[in-house]
Amino acid sequence: MQYKLTIIVPVYNEEENLERVENELASYLSIASVPTCILFVNDGSKDNSQELIEHICNRQTDFYYLQFVENRGLSAAIKAGFDHVKTDWVGYIDADLQTNPEDFNLLIEHVGEYDLVTGVRADRKDSFVKTMSSKIANGIRRAFTHDGMDDTGCPLKIIKSDYARRIPMFRGLHRFLPAMILLQEGKIIQIPVRHYPRIAGQAKFGLWNRLLGPLSDCFAYLWMKRKYINYEIAKKS
Repeated sequence: MQYKLTIIVPVYNEEENLERVENELASYLSIASVPTCILFVNDGSKDNSQELIEHICNRQTDFYYLQFVENRGLSAAIKAGFDHVKTDWVGYIDADLQTNPEDFNLLIEHVGEYDLVTGVRADRKDSFVKTMSSKIANGIRRAFTHDGMDDTGCPLKIIKSDYARRIPMFRGLHRFLPAMILLQEGKIIQIPVRHYPRIAGQAKFGLWNRLLGPLSDCFAYLWMKRKYINYEIAKKS
């Protein structure tokens, strides 16, 4: 099949969720607006995730995987997905399934005009501390980047692969994907999507990751913005 979209699913110790991930994503593929495949990126899981992923990929013809030698973090997992996709568009969803894969169809409606389409979680089902720390971190990030995005932490995105491959990723930069598309003079938009409570596994981010970590990343972004190289080829032989 000639796929149009690859959905990256970063995985770190998600054995309790993977059966549900398989079922939900397999169901989505049957109704996807464009031909779509799934790419698991196992970020050095220490539980039984890799064995389960391999069983899933053996059962499902549209599922593939990469396995890291050791844990390198969410940004590295996303970057590895960007580096390995061969489709025109690349998507991203978390293995905790707090967002609904069916909402990719909402994002797909806008990919022609926009180079990054990100979800914004409506009626979030997270704890008060998690929700408020996320709102504060998003406010700080917007002040630095002026990207206009309300919820860059939403794990439901589609990016044109040509843009995704040019993003110079570093640890923590997954929060700055819209801003990095703007550096390439791309167009971005956010679309409301559904949100659900986590029902299995453990959250990978605490207060430091959501609030204090992103603040230091903002300064890294400002440095990168000053140094960023952007070009467009007019002709080649």
